[in-house]
Amino acid sequence: MDHSRVWSLSWSPSGNHLASRSYDGTIQIRNSESGGVEVGATEIEQDWVCSLALFAFGRQNYIRRESCIWDSNTGKLLVGPSLRTCFWTILNESAKHVGIYFQDDCLKHRFIRSRDTSSIVERPERLRAIKVGLAAAIARIEEAEGVLKHSDTDVSVEDELAAALGKMDIATDAGLIRARHISVKRSTATVDLLNHTAVKYVHGDIDGDVYLQNLKAWARDSEANIAKKGSEMPEGTPPLDLYLCPSSIDAIQGAIGAVCEAVNAVIVSTRIKSSNAATIPQRAFVAVRPPGHHCGEDTPSGFCFVNNVAIGAAHAHLTHNIQRVVILDIDLHHGNGTQSIAWQINEETYRQTLESEHLPSEPNAPPPKHGPQIFYGSIHDVLSFPCEDGKVSFVQAASTSIQGAHGQHIENIHLQTYSSETYFWDVLYKERYSALLKRASEFLDSTGGPGDDVMVFISCGFDACEHEYPSMSRHNRKVPTSFYHRFTLDTCAFADVYAHGRVVSVLEGGYSDRALSSGAMAHLWDTTRVDERWWDVENLIKLEKVTKSRKFGRPSLADSVPEPWLARTSELLHHLDVYRTPPQQSRRWVASTSMSLRERKKPLSGSTTPEVARKPSKGAQASAHTMRSSSSSASESEAVGPLHPKKLPRVILHVRPPTATS
Repeated sequence: MDHSRVWSLSWSPSGNHLASRSYDGTIQIRNSESGGVEVGATEIEQDWVCSLALFAFGRQNYIRRESCIWDSNTGKLLVGPSLRTCFWTILNESAKHVGIYFQDDCLKHRFIRSRDTSSIVERPERLRAIKVGLAAAIARIEEAEGVLKHSDTDVSVEDELAAALGKMDIATDAGLIRARHISVKRSTATVDLLNHTAVKYVHGDIDGDVYLQNLKAWARDSEANIAKKGSEMPEGTPPLDLYLCPSSIDAIQGAIGAVCEAVNAVIVSTRIKSSNAATIPQRAFVAVRPPGHHCGEDTPSGFCFVNNVAIGAAHAHLTHNIQRVVILDIDLHHGNGTQSIAWQINEETYRQTLESEHLPSEPNAPPPKHGPQIFYGSIHDVLSFPCEDGKVSFVQAASTSIQGAHGQHIENIHLQTYSSETYFWDVLYKERYSALLKRASEFLDSTGGPGDDVMVFISCGFDACEHEYPSMSRHNRKVPTSFYHRFTLDTCAFADVYAHGRVVSVLEGGYSDRALSSGAMAHLWDTTRVDERWWDVENLIKLEKVTKSRKFGRPSLADSVPEPWLARTSELLHHLDVYRTPPQQSRRWVASTSMSLRERKKPLSGSTTPEVARKPSKGAQASAHTMRSSSSSASESEAVGPLHPKKLPRVILHVRPPTATS
C-alpha cells in the first residue's frame, strides 16, 4: 500500500501465516514462506481461520464460523464484526494509553472589544469543534472494538439508538468512555505566571519578569483601556491578532497547567513499574487555548501570549531531567516564537558545553549540568503569516535549516500545492515532509541516541487542513485530513524508538469547525486502528448535523435517526462539552487581523473610515473570515493608531399630512 498502514500479526502456532488488516476492513492471509504471496481459497479453510482465532484469543463462545467469507473476486477473506473485534483485541494489548486533556478555564479568553466578532477566528468555540472530532473518534474506535455492540441478530438501528440514548441521562462524566487505552481528563491544573519556574525559564527577564507583569496588567486593565482608548493592547500590536479580557490570564495559566500536567503523566508512565502504569497516559493530546507557537520570549504575536510547548519542554527539563527535546510543528504558520526560544536555549547550552570542555576537571566531580538541547522542526506555508509581507527576518527564519552548527538543530520545510492525494503521499510526504523526522533522528543520534532523557512534542495546528477557511489558507498550501493521522503514527513510531514512546501534542491553530473536528479525529492516533472514511466529507456532514449546537440543551440529533456511532458521539459530546461561557461584548469598531491573509486591494479614493466588519450570511460560512483592505490594517511592524467608536448615520423621518381626497 502507499500511505496506508497495515497490521501484520502471526496467527498460526507455527508462525507461518500472517494476517494483515488494511483500511478497507478486510483481512488478507499471506504465507510468509512463499514470500508474501496471497494464499488462495483452496489453501485456507474458514474452520482453520476460526480455530486460529480461537487459539489466539481463547474465546470459544465469541467466534462464529460464518464470521469469515472468502471473496474469490478480490482474493481476500472478508471478516465479520465478531472476528474483527477479536483481531482488534489482540492489537489492543500493545496499544499505548492516550490521554486527552481539556481545561475549562481556556474558554474564558474572549474578545470583548466589540460585539462584532465576525473577524475573530481564535475563539472559545474552537474547543467545542475539537471535542466534536474527538468524541466521533472515540465512538468510532468503540464501534470497531465491539464496545458498540453490533449483534448478528436482527436488532434494528432504531433499537440500538434508543438503547444508546437511554444511557445519556444516567452517565455523569467523561469516565463513561469505553474505548480501551483512551481517557479524558478535565484538568483543573493552573500556574502562577510570576512564580512558575518553567514559565520564568522561557519568558523571564534578567531585570525581572517585565513581560509577564505587563501581560497580567494588560488583562487586568483591559476593560478600562477599551473604554479609554478603544483597545486593551499597547500601541504597535495588530488590533485583532492579539486581544485580552480580565479572565484571559485564567485561560493562559490554565493552558500551561494542563500542558505541565500532561508532561508529568507521560514521563511518569514510562518510569514507574507497577500495575497502575497502564492506566497513566503514555501519550497525550492537550486541547487548550490561546495557542503559543508565535510567542517569543517577550513578544506576543499571532493570537499567542505565552509559548505553551516551550514551557512544557522547560518543565520536562527542570522537573524530570529531560535533556533532549524534539518539537515538531505542523501548523500552517511558521512557529517563529518557538524557533526563537529554542535558538536561545540551544545557544546557552552550547556556551555551557564549550566552557566545561575548557575548564579543568576536578577528580571524582560529577559532570556539569547543562541546559537542554532542542530540535525544532516545522512544516509550514512560507507565504502565510508571519512571512506574508515578505519581511526578510521572518522569511529567513522560516527557511532556516541547520544541523548541529553552533549547537543549533533547526529544520524548516515549506508546504507545496498538490493535485491529487496520490501525488501528496508518493511525492510530497514521502520525499519532503517525512524528512522532518529524519532530521530529528539525526539530532538524537548525534547527541547520544535513544534515552530516558528524550521527550517529543507536537505543536499541533490544524489550519493546514484541506477544510480550513480559504481566507486562512489562500495560497492553497494544504494537507489532506489523513496527514494528521499518518504524521501522528510516524511520530509515535519515532518516539517509541528514541523516547520510550513519550509524545505530548498541544493544540496550536485551526479555525474552521470542520478543519478542527476532522483534524482532531484523525489525530487521535491509538495505533493504526483507523478507517480513513471516518473523516470523509459525507461522514463529516452527518457529524455536523448531529452535533449542531443548539441555543439551549443538548446537541441536535437531527430529524432522522442517526447511525449508532453518531448517537454515541452525541452522548460523549454532551459530557465533554459541559462548561460554557457566555460572551461578554461591548460596542466598538473592529479592525482587520493580519493572521488571516489580507486582500491586496487599493483603498477607495478619499476613503478615510475603516470598513466595518459584518457578520457573514449563513451561506457564506466557509469564507466568513475574508480580510479587509490591507491599506487600513497594520502589519506587525506598523504602529496602530487609536481606535474610535463607529459613528452611526443620522436618520431623519419626514412625516407629511395625508393628501386631501376630492
